Amino acid sequence: MDWDHINIDNMNTIAVTIDPSTLKRLNALVKDLGRNRSELVREAVRQFLERERIRREEEQQAKVIHRHRRRLALQTAALVREQGRR
Repeated sequence: MDWDHINIDNMNTIAVTIDPSTLKRLNALVKDLGRNRSELVREAVRQFLERERIRREEEQQAKVIHRHRRRLALQTAALVREQGRR
């Protein structure tokens, strides 16, 4: 997605409480990058949401693997034995 051409009319305004140290660092980054705070906060939230989506998906996959670990171990052993015969 081209984040430089976002229609601001499609946005919602929220209030965020932030500690002074983080705000100071954000303002410095805004200045260095030549972008505005809203852009950087939107990007940070998007990245966090994507990481969280992946983390939750991986957690769910780990639960499935754990639940079926015995069957998977037996299938893996059978596959290794079969490959060893070739």
